[in-house]
Amino acid sequence: MKNKVQLITYADRLGAGTLASMTDILRTRFDGVYEGVHILPFFTPFDGADAGFDPIDHTAVDPRLGGWDDVAELARTHGIMVDAIVNHMSWESSQFQDVLAKGEESEYFPMFLMMSTVYPDGATEEELAGIYRPRPGLPFTHYTCGAKTRLVWTTFTPQQVDIDTDSEQGWAYLMSIFDRMAASHVSYIRLDAVGYGAKEADSSCFMTPKTFELIGRLREEGAKRGLEILIEVHSYYRKQIEIASKVDRVYDFALPPLLLHSLFTGHVEPVAHWAAVRPNNAVTVLDTHDGIGVIDIGSDQLDRSLKGLIPDEDVDALVNTIHANTHGESAAATGAAASNLDLYQVNSTYYSALGCNDQHYLAARAVQFFLPGVPQVYYVGALAGGNDMDLLNRTHVGRDINRHYYTVAEIDENLERPVVKALNALCRLRNTLDAFDGEFSHEVDGDTSITFRWQGRTSSAALTFEPGRGLGADNATPVASLAWTDDEGAHATDDLLNNPPVVA
Repeated sequence: MKNKVQLITYADRLGAGTLASMTDILRTRFDGVYEGVHILPFFTPFDGADAGFDPIDHTAVDPRLGGWDDVAELARTHGIMVDAIVNHMSWESSQFQDVLAKGEESEYFPMFLMMSTVYPDGATEEELAGIYRPRPGLPFTHYTCGAKTRLVWTTFTPQQVDIDTDSEQGWAYLMSIFDRMAASHVSYIRLDAVGYGAKEADSSCFMTPKTFELIGRLREEGAKRGLEILIEVHSYYRKQIEIASKVDRVYDFALPPLLLHSLFTGHVEPVAHWAAVRPNNAVTVLDTHDGIGVIDIGSDQLDRSLKGLIPDEDVDALVNTIHANTHGESAAATGAAASNLDLYQVNSTYYSALGCNDQHYLAARAVQFFLPGVPQVYYVGALAGGNDMDLLNRTHVGRDINRHYYTVAEIDENLERPVVKALNALCRLRNTLDAFDGEFSHEVDGDTSITFRWQGRTSSAALTFEPGRGLGADNATPVASLAWTDDEGAHATDDLLNNPPVVA
């Protein structure tokens, strides 16, 4: 993956709502800012029960957005990542509809996971209670398949039916997705929900040894097609470290809540500890299309004796501080409050979670850009967007608080804000200096300050992060300072907002 700043966005939420419009905005408004783009599901349909993560046809572009030619056109100027939704597909897919009509006589019947697939002799209460899932209740939905009523495995919503990745039909389906991506000039694939994709009895059915075997098979098939694989799993931080050794790239989901904790408390020790142990083959994020994860820094959900990066009581305080900073907006969008799938995530934009503090926001982005890995910025975060309560109130879907639809006029207006100008300047600096392809180090000054350093062939860069300086201060108090050298000499700024870096 190219070591430049990437954007993650929906195809329909920047500009006119098409792939072509999104491409134009990337090439004009964000020229030199985002060198790659992760396009969130644009398959048929892109607006289903889970915003595209429940595809009816995973190999077809929704014609309302464009076609594969539009994807290929974007690939001329940007590296492209797309989702391979490994765990499930829509109940409205032609394959599952055939199962509903014909039952076991359908050629696709083995493709879908039933309770009896994993538990042919039935399951005990203890076994069923031990299944890990991201929402309350059991992961099964009653469907009438032919003449019989079946318990179909549905990890997420009843509309998302799980695939039996052990079956010949299920594997062929996944490979058809890989083939389509490779043929369309896609470079990177994110394996969505792969942590749930390999079920077996007498296990949690989540991130088990069988899951790692599945990931290994998918990585091998991706390599055959020239596709780099990114794993998307929210889990205990040590599992993320373990996963990283087996894949091309893994998300650093611990970083977003750790930086919030640091900015809320003034302490840098948890960030420093994570910088020392985290995997470097990471895609770094602060925000995504989902909520802000908290299980990634807390104790293990399956074994509370395994402590997290911060104590669980600090995780609770973190969540409460986000709710306070957003004046209750995040509380109205989180947990059982608004039809949420993932009760372990706080729904809010990152900017709003920080109380719309420009200095804190830029400091968090700067730390993200300075840690080893490829930085990825969510489209709402790219415009320092606040919580969209109007959209939340219309849809009553918690995640929609962080999924605003931006018109071209709104984009142009936001691009004039100092915080967005400064963020774009940070992106250009990150994309320009060869220091970020060089040697990384960091040093800590007590529990109040941490400095990240990069040394390249022709340039160097250093960022000092002092979150305690902003505690109780107003929106104008800088908490990060930056210094760098390039062909033109040495440069420095103590105020990223009012004196952002300038590169030739």
